[in-house]
Amino acid sequence: MQILERIEDQMSATGLPLVGVTLAAVPCPDTPVILTLHWHGFIKQKLVELEEAEAVAYSPIPSSSLQLNERWRELLAVDHAAMEAAWALGAWDVARAERPGCLRRGADASEALECLQAFGAYPHPVNGAQVAVSDAPDSDDLVELAASQGYLMWVFRPVRGGIWKDYADDATLTEEGRRNLPCPHAPVPPACTGKRKTVYRFGIPRHRALPVPHPGYHH
Repeated sequence: MQILERIEDQMSATGLPLVGVTLAAVPCPDTPVILTLHWHGFIKQKLVELEEAEAVAYSPIPSSSLQLNERWRELLAVDHAAMEAAWALGAWDVARAERPGCLRRGADASEALECLQAFGAYPHPVNGAQVAVSDAPDSDDLVELAASQGYLMWVFRPVRGGIWKDYADDATLTEEGRRNLPCPHAPVPPACTGKRKTVYRFGIPRHRALPVPHPGYHH
């Protein structure tokens, strides 16, 4: 899957730094995957649309949700692509969350909102500002499927093209905040039963002498 390529294309097109990246998928082969890019920056709000007019308020730049339609047969393929993107863009780690369907009996009401947000479907603006701009025509169908079948979500914070470069204490990064592919970590098969979190740790503090691969951990 060309997750890394799509992220880099969007960074080049917008010229904006990234705060974080979210990827969401349902455990059903060949369904679209939703990639959401969270940007750092603000939009000036003016009373009149004139160049010399002063801004009266600032609103955060909306996140961008994109639908990826590449075919896949196993969730490990999506997992691997997310890891490759996070590794190449210098993320300290990538966290994979497995979530059950929110339509099950006894599910907390907040789980429905989390499901919507994972697929870039924010039901309401925040403080009057749009939260996300979506180019995902099948997001409603994916949310409906996720609500019944559950879903997986990957989250990471890129150093390359992100806001974290000045804070990255990581011996594995180049000066540009990147790492060379391929990612040396092997994906851990998801259980897809109940709530589960897997964290693939990539970063190594500079005070450590040698990089030591870590297989990831669960809780």
